[in-house]
Amino acid sequence: MERKLIASNKKARRDYYILETLEAGIELAGSEVKSLRDSKANLNDSFAHIESNQVLLYNLHISPYEQASYMNLEPTRVRRLLLHRSQIRKLLEKISQRGFTLIPLQIYFNERGFAKVEIALAKGKKLYDRREDIKRREDDLKIKKMLKHKRLHG
Repeated sequence: MERKLIASNKKARRDYYILETLEAGIELAGSEVKSLRDSKANLNDSFAHIESNQVLLYNLHISPYEQASYMNLEPTRVRRLLLHRSQIRKLLEKISQRGFTLIPLQIYFNERGFAKVEIALAKGKKLYDRREDIKRREDDLKIKKMLKHKRLHG
Protein backbone atom coordinates (compact mmCIF):
# COMPACT_ATOMS: atom_id res chain seq x y z
CA MET A 1 0.00 0.00 0.00
CA GLU A 2 1.33 3.43 -0.85
CA ARG A 3 0.38 6.84 0.46
CA LYS A 4 -3.13 8.06 -0.30
CA LEU A 5 -3.31 11.77 -1.15
CA ILE A 6 -6.23 13.57 0.49
CA ALA A 7 -5.65 17.21 -0.46
CA SER A 8 -2.87 19.33 -1.91
CA ASN A 9 -2.16 23.04 -1.88
CA LYS A 10 -1.71 23.87 -5.57
CA LYS A 11 -1.27 27.60 -4.92
CA ALA A 12 1.73 26.98 -2.65
CA ARG A 13 4.21 26.11 -5.41
CA ARG A 14 2.95 29.03 -7.49
CA ASP A 15 3.15 31.65 -4.74
CA TYR A 16 6.22 30.48 -2.81
CA TYR A 17 9.78 29.28 -3.33
CA ILE A 18 9.88 25.89 -1.59
CA LEU A 19 13.22 25.59 0.23
CA GLU A 20 12.74 22.48 2.35
CA THR A 21 9.95 19.97 3.02
CA LEU A 22 9.16 18.01 6.15
CA GLU A 23 6.63 15.32 7.05
CA ALA A 24 4.64 15.90 10.23
CA GLY A 25 1.94 13.99 12.02
CA ILE A 26 -1.29 15.79 12.80
CA GLU A 27 -3.35 15.63 15.98
CA LEU A 28 -6.95 14.80 14.99
CA ALA A 29 -10.22 13.71 16.56
CA GLY A 30 -11.91 10.47 15.44
CA SER A 31 -14.59 12.12 13.31
CA GLU A 32 -11.92 14.23 11.56
CA VAL A 33 -10.01 11.10 10.55
CA LYS A 34 -13.19 9.66 9.05
CA SER A 35 -13.76 12.88 7.09
CA LEU A 36 -10.19 12.72 5.80
CA ARG A 37 -10.72 9.12 4.68
CA ASP A 38 -13.57 10.53 2.53
CA SER A 39 -11.13 13.20 1.19
CA LYS A 40 -13.12 16.04 2.75
CA ALA A 41 -10.25 18.47 3.40
CA ASN A 42 -9.07 21.77 1.96
CA LEU A 43 -5.56 23.18 2.41
CA ASN A 44 -6.09 26.50 0.62
CA ASP A 45 -5.06 29.52 2.72
CA SER A 46 -3.69 27.31 5.50
CA PHE A 47 -0.37 27.96 7.20
CA ALA A 48 1.66 26.74 10.16
CA HIS A 49 3.12 28.79 12.98
CA ILE A 50 5.37 27.94 15.92
CA GLU A 51 4.06 28.97 19.34
CA SER A 52 5.52 27.89 22.70
CA ASN A 53 7.60 25.10 21.10
CA GLN A 54 4.59 23.63 19.27
CA VAL A 55 3.84 23.79 15.56
CA LEU A 56 0.19 24.74 15.01
CA LEU A 57 -1.69 24.46 11.72
CA TYR A 58 -4.25 27.17 10.99
CA ASN A 59 -7.13 27.26 8.45
CA LEU A 60 -7.01 23.57 7.49
CA HIS A 61 -10.66 22.94 6.65
CA ILE A 62 -11.88 19.41 7.45
CA SER A 63 -15.61 19.07 6.76
CA PRO A 64 -17.70 17.64 9.60
CA TYR A 65 -18.35 13.90 9.30
CA GLU A 66 -22.05 13.33 8.53
CA GLN A 67 -22.45 10.13 10.60
CA ALA A 68 -20.86 11.68 13.70
CA SER A 69 -23.30 12.70 16.39
CA TYR A 70 -22.90 15.83 18.49
CA MET A 71 -19.11 15.31 18.59
CA ASN A 72 -18.38 17.26 15.40
CA LEU A 73 -15.72 19.91 15.86
CA GLU A 74 -15.10 23.31 14.31
CA PRO A 75 -14.04 22.66 10.65
CA THR A 76 -11.15 25.17 10.69
CA ARG A 77 -9.96 24.72 14.28
CA VAL A 78 -6.27 25.05 15.09
CA ARG A 79 -4.55 21.66 14.94
CA ARG A 80 -1.22 20.67 16.44
CA LEU A 81 1.45 19.15 14.20
CA LEU A 82 3.53 16.38 15.69
CA LEU A 83 7.26 16.94 15.24
CA HIS A 84 10.36 16.11 17.26
CA ARG A 85 11.70 18.87 19.50
CA SER A 86 14.93 19.04 17.47
CA GLN A 87 12.95 19.50 14.23
CA ILE A 88 10.93 22.32 15.79
CA ARG A 89 14.14 24.00 17.02
CA LYS A 90 15.67 23.86 13.51
CA LEU A 91 12.48 25.26 11.96
CA LEU A 92 12.34 28.06 14.53
CA GLU A 93 15.93 29.01 13.65
CA LYS A 94 15.12 29.20 9.95
CA ILE A 95 11.78 30.98 10.34
CA SER A 96 13.32 33.71 12.46
CA GLN A 97 15.07 34.90 9.29
CA ARG A 98 13.00 37.52 7.50
CA GLY A 99 10.51 36.38 4.87
CA PHE A 100 10.30 32.65 5.67
CA THR A 101 7.06 30.90 6.51
CA LEU A 102 5.67 27.39 7.01
CA ILE A 103 2.98 26.26 4.60
CA PRO A 104 1.36 22.83 4.18
CA LEU A 105 1.80 21.33 0.70
CA GLN A 106 -0.35 18.23 1.03
CA ILE A 107 -2.16 16.02 3.50
CA TYR A 108 -2.17 12.26 3.04
CA PHE A 109 -2.33 8.86 4.72
CA ASN A 110 1.06 7.10 4.82
CA GLU A 111 1.69 3.36 4.33
CA ARG A 112 0.77 2.64 7.95
CA GLY A 113 -2.55 4.53 7.69
CA PHE A 114 -1.54 7.61 9.70
CA ALA A 115 -2.62 11.07 8.56
CA LYS A 116 0.45 13.15 7.69
CA VAL A 117 0.99 16.71 6.52
CA GLU A 118 3.88 17.68 4.25
CA ILE A 119 4.93 21.16 5.36
CA ALA A 120 7.42 23.35 3.58
CA LEU A 121 9.78 26.07 4.65
CA ALA A 122 8.98 28.67 2.01
CA LYS A 123 9.71 32.21 0.96
CA GLY A 124 7.02 34.29 -0.76
CA LYS A 125 7.38 35.13 -4.45
CA LYS A 126 6.90 38.63 -5.72
CA LEU A 127 4.38 39.26 -8.49
CA TYR A 128 7.08 39.70 -11.13
CA ASP A 129 8.64 36.35 -10.10
CA ARG A 130 5.30 34.63 -10.67
CA ARG A 131 4.97 36.27 -14.08
CA GLU A 132 8.47 35.06 -15.01
CA ASP A 133 7.55 31.51 -13.99
CA ILE A 134 4.40 31.61 -16.14
CA LYS A 135 6.35 32.97 -19.12
CA ARG A 136 9.05 30.29 -18.72
CA ARG A 137 6.39 27.55 -18.55
CA GLU A 138 4.65 28.85 -21.68
CA ASP A 139 7.98 29.06 -23.56
CA ASP A 140 8.86 25.48 -22.59
CA LEU A 141 5.44 24.32 -23.78
CA LYS A 142 5.91 26.08 -27.15
CA ILE A 143 9.33 24.45 -27.59
CA LYS A 144 7.91 20.99 -26.78
CA LYS A 145 5.09 21.49 -29.29
CA MET A 146 7.50 22.62 -32.00
CA LEU A 147 9.80 19.65 -31.40
CA LYS A 148 6.87 17.24 -31.43
CA HIS A 149 5.54 18.79 -34.65
CA LYS A 150 9.00 18.62 -36.20
CA ARG A 151 9.34 14.90 -35.33
CA LEU A 152 5.92 14.05 -36.74
CA HIS A 153 6.25 16.01 -39.98
CA GLY A 154 9.98 15.49 -40.48
